[in-house]
Amino acid sequence: MTADPTPALDVVIVNWNGGALLRACLASLATAEHDLGDALALRVVVVDNASRDGSLEDLPSLRHGPTVIANPDNHGFGRACNAGAARGIAPAILFLNPDARITARSLAGAHAALMADPGTGIVGAQLLDEAGRVQRCCARRPSAASLVGQALLLDRARLVPSHFMTEWDHAEDRAVDQVMGAFLMIRRSLFAALGGFDERFFVYYEDVDLCARAWDAGSSVRHLAGVAVRHEGQGTTRAAKAHRLACFLESQIRYAAKHHGRATALALVATAFGAQVPMRLVQALARRSPGEARETWRGAGLLARALPGLMRAIAGPSRR
Repeated sequence: MTADPTPALDVVIVNWNGGALLRACLASLATAEHDLGDALALRVVVVDNASRDGSLEDLPSLRHGPTVIANPDNHGFGRACNAGAARGIAPAILFLNPDARITARSLAGAHAALMADPGTGIVGAQLLDEAGRVQRCCARRPSAASLVGQALLLDRARLVPSHFMTEWDHAEDRAVDQVMGAFLMIRRSLFAALGGFDERFFVYYEDVDLCARAWDAGSSVRHLAGVAVRHEGQGTTRAAKAHRLACFLESQIRYAAKHHGRATALALVATAFGAQVPMRLVQALARRSPGEARETWRGAGLLARALPGLMRAIAGPSRR
């Protein structure tokens, strides 16, 4: 093994109170790095969004890193990803969630697939839950009709397509509209050309937007069925249900404004308060879960407080 190989892959992990999950993720990367040797040199950057759980204590060490960026407050996912990516120079970047666990085979396979075809700009992995079940998380590019229809739950009646491609078993490699940001590997040249993640999305929909812009720029997005990655899912946001709901609805509205115009965005504002929140409250009460109902109500309140700024954003220039 050479003393200091130039990293071929920059791995960026954005953490928010990930704690043990982050350490397990880094431990898996350390094992993968050892197994890879000089075949694929890594540089790992951890961007911490003001965690309060001691996340940055006793982090496993790697050959190159982890470099730690400790933000004084929560900068959001996309902005933190951009900051982490800026610390590297490798021709490929992997954005990896702290609740994921990686292997040498998955890193090498994804990197080889990405770099083998100049027309491929982004690749995603076969995400598996803790029981080894496939998470059917590749998604369709949202249209104006599908965004509004899904907000009204019309996808459940099959009147509009669902966002996630749950009807497909994800068992073969193929081009898809979008792969999940939990494991998203992209060419640095494409990432730079796109201007990185759109930082107006605090969390959620930033990966949807990035993949849409990659396709628009002429680069394909591919799902790799043979690249298996363990992924817990909502590992760092599970306890913040109200915040998660408000951020999801706000980002959905921002995506609609950017890609489909003000009318669609305003329709989603209306469905958020007139349909999505009421339906979630009814579902929570039907499950006899007053705690879930309270979190839904709190989430609606957070969205309402963000509404003045959101409405100004909708009224302004919509595209980047």
